[in-house]
Amino acid sequence: MGHVLITGAFGFVGTNLSVWLAERGRGVWALDVAGAGSASGGAYGRLFTWDDLERVPWGEVDAVVHLAGKAHDTQHTSDPQSYFDINAGLTEKIVRRIADAAPRPIRFILFSSVKASADAVDGVLTEDAAPDPHTPYGKSKLEAERIVREAAAARPEALCGLILRPCMIHGPGNKGNLNLLYTLVRKGAPWPLGAFDNQRSFASIGNVCAVVEGVLAGNATSGIYQVADDETLSTNELITLMAGALGRPVRIWRVPAAWIRLSARLGDTLRLPLNSERLRKLTESYVVSNRKLKAMLGWKSMPVTTGDGLRLTLETMALT
Repeated sequence: MGHVLITGAFGFVGTNLSVWLAERGRGVWALDVAGAGSASGGAYGRLFTWDDLERVPWGEVDAVVHLAGKAHDTQHTSDPQSYFDINAGLTEKIVRRIADAAPRPIRFILFSSVKASADAVDGVLTEDAAPDPHTPYGKSKLEAERIVREAAAARPEALCGLILRPCMIHGPGNKGNLNLLYTLVRKGAPWPLGAFDNQRSFASIGNVCAVVEGVLAGNATSGIYQVADDETLSTNELITLMAGALGRPVRIWRVPAAWIRLSARLGDTLRLPLNSERLRKLTESYVVSNRKLKAMLGWKSMPVTTGDGLRLTLETMALT
């Protein structure tokens, strides 16, 4: 059994995935920027940097899990071109190297994002939806997908491409938007948007790792697959879970939605913390289908429930 090379190896997903695979007998190697592993975890047997691609013994590699990329900047302070330089540029760099050097087919698993398909969802998002990203982040992820698809079609003897589009991933070491909400609840601050009813899909890191393991273990079909837990949660339900984990009372204020929308419009003009865009992101629904993925893997359900996955995440947050 050859090794699994994980790019972006010392990030949140890479660190968790490397331990998961190593515990199940997989040899894992790391590819990341220089110095990234000095203060981070993982279970890697060998470390490479992006300047070391020519030193990678591709004959000993069975699969590449490409996690390296630039995350979505919700503050809109990043140069739009930087998303393409990193998300698409690094994808093209490693795909070209594999095509030139691999002596046998390598399974290439690209971690894209549901944002490559849509920034907003009406109903349930499936892989059949025509991609229509509006942000540099989503567009750069879609470009990375194109690079993988075209390379796999042009060099099938070297590359077998598979694209995963996860929704919001959480778990031990997570530093995303859930932490901001958790901090709000921990401080005892009330949630004033309780009048808004939404549903969101999440992806527990345990399910993400199990999906990669399933793809590596079986004869996975090339294509695009969305990664999400089976159940959805509303923001009100999420706050209730957080309050329970912290042993605090649930403080949800159901301020009339019309008043909140008026305040947001004032925020647009006066540049207040709550504006229309932020209100939309806090209250929108984003429901993602995982049926195609489960059918490909032969699963009836995802291994980790949404509730169990979130409880594990909240437990680790409480320890930090």
